[in-house]
Amino acid sequence: MALRNALMAALLDGEASGYDLAKGFDASVANYWTATPQQLYRELDRMEDEGLVAARVVEQERRPNKRLFSLTAAGRAALHAYTAEPPARPTAIRDELLVKVRCLDDGDSAAVRAAIAERVALATDKLARYERLRTRLLAGRTEEDFLAGADRVGPYLTLLRGMAFERENLHWGELALDVLDRRAAR
Repeated sequence: MALRNALMAALLDGEASGYDLAKGFDASVANYWTATPQQLYRELDRMEDEGLVAARVVEQERRPNKRLFSLTAAGRAALHAYTAEPPARPTAIRDELLVKVRCLDDGDSAAVRAAIAERVALATDKLARYERLRTRLLAGRTEEDFLAGADRVGPYLTLLRGMAFERENLHWGELALDVLDRRAAR
């Protein structure tokens, strides 16, 4: 999947600055796609050159001017064409921590344990952020009411997938730490 598709999907929510898109990526899209702010700005410039997005400059006092991006008709057509394509194979796990865990018996178990503990802390933080986002999206409605009546359910469904992923990271990390602690106590 190209970064441009993720950006166009984010712009379905409306006009946004590059800064807003980067912040939004970190808050919601990061559960399935990551990019640095520099990558986002470069891609937005390319997309503007190709007519997929339009940008307008907003003059600001006491701050630099900012550009607000919106999806063009050509961008919507490209996004619709993308969603009509069959998806690629599911993503395979490529996780350096798992390679280190695989080497545990011949490596530095304290360093690996610390890395697992860090992963648990990151998953805990992400779950808390995702839960706050979920609360904002539901806006007082039940999940059932939201899914039946919301204009757009895609962001919510991807959020649920991200939450499930982080819950599994948390579950696995806690299990691994428990195993390592019990083995160290012997």
